[in-house]
Amino acid sequence: MNQKSMHNTILKIVMAGLLTAVGILIPMISPLKIVIPPASFTVASHVAVFIAMFISPAVGIAVALGTTLGFLIGGFPVEIVLRALTHVVFTTVGSLWIKKNPSLLSSWKKSTGLSAILAVIHAACEVLVVLPFYFANPSKYTNGFFTAVILLVGVGSVVHSMVDFAISYVVWQPLKKSFGVQAVQG
Repeated sequence: MNQKSMHNTILKIVMAGLLTAVGILIPMISPLKIVIPPASFTVASHVAVFIAMFISPAVGIAVALGTTLGFLIGGFPVEIVLRALTHVVFTTVGSLWIKKNPSLLSSWKKSTGLSAILAVIHAACEVLVVLPFYFANPSKYTNGFFTAVILLVGVGSVVHSMVDFAISYVVWQPLKKSFGVQAVQG
């Protein structure tokens, strides 16, 4: 392994660790959160995962798994831990797609389309996770199926995902220049 390759590997490992820490910390300390079971929305809680996805598939997956472990260790309800685990899906899809088409992050317009598609994948995965919990104990969700699962988790996750993607895109622009990191590399 040459020196440049080793430097890039070390940089990715360090960034994965830092992004995992940020991804765990934001939901724990942010005052900007709304919890309406089974949904929870913390502004910027996906930013670390999205930025990791911009770096590489390996970094994206590592951060998604790391933040999931953080939620588990942090004592979050199992529904939230499993919803966090689904981030591996949209992160993998997004980072592989960006790797194949790096120009997706070259403009706001192109990235918005990517964001919308990933938000639908994100929401679908989270709805699938919540469904067994809803059907196991529907009385726990006083808002009913449509409101609790479809609107709050489904539509809410689409909106939340797109807002966090937009924040990530804005943060990523100067970050990639500062660290000399290109979007999705091997």
